[in-house]
Amino acid sequence: MIVYGRNAVREAIRGPRRVTTVWATKGAAGEFRGAAPATAEQIARRAGSDGHQGVCADVEEYRYADAAALLRAPDPVLVALDEVTDPQNLGAICRSAECTGATGVILPERRSAEVTPAVCKASAGAVEHLAIARVRNLADFLAEAKAAGCWTYGAAAGGRTPYRAVDWTGGVVLVLGAEGRGLRPRVAAACDDIVSLPLRGRIDSLNVSATAAVFLYEILQQR
Repeated sequence: MIVYGRNAVREAIRGPRRVTTVWATKGAAGEFRGAAPATAEQIARRAGSDGHQGVCADVEEYRYADAAALLRAPDPVLVALDEVTDPQNLGAICRSAECTGATGVILPERRSAEVTPAVCKASAGAVEHLAIARVRNLADFLAEAKAAGCWTYGAAAGGRTPYRAVDWTGGVVLVLGAEGRGLRPRVAAACDDIVSLPLRGRIDSLNVSATAAVFLYEILQQR
């Protein structure tokens, strides 16, 4: 996998994945000792993007975590994403999850963004330090989470319970739906409760990554 962007490459070097080669332009080389010299055009070709910030790296493929193992962590905080397909949103959610000390992120195997170079960059390299697992069926995973002692909360505009009325201590799974569609009915039905953020403006919902950040910091504050 070719990872690009200064933060993404820096965190890949710090993280557990093996980095084979780093390429950097003259302007970025000072931040990456031992990087092979390359032009911006050469890096853009390797990265498949002009948003490389003068550096890219050949990194081993991302290793997904085991969802069952995440549930065995003490009082886990997990963010489950219901068919969130936008890599920028996935990256931003992973960044917030890592910064707030969440245990991990859960993705469905189908109809979902996965960890790609674009997600690595959008997360500012947070994916290198965050456990991300993929599951075959999200509703089934939520049932397993409840059996493991976790409370599962779906986030949706108009949810019956205000987010600050929830006890976020203990094991919790925060479930967020896709842009425009929200939670699928079966996933929503698998949640213990549907919770909402207050909205005072004329727009009827927040971006899913902004929603994740608000919830995660409320969870962090309570814990």
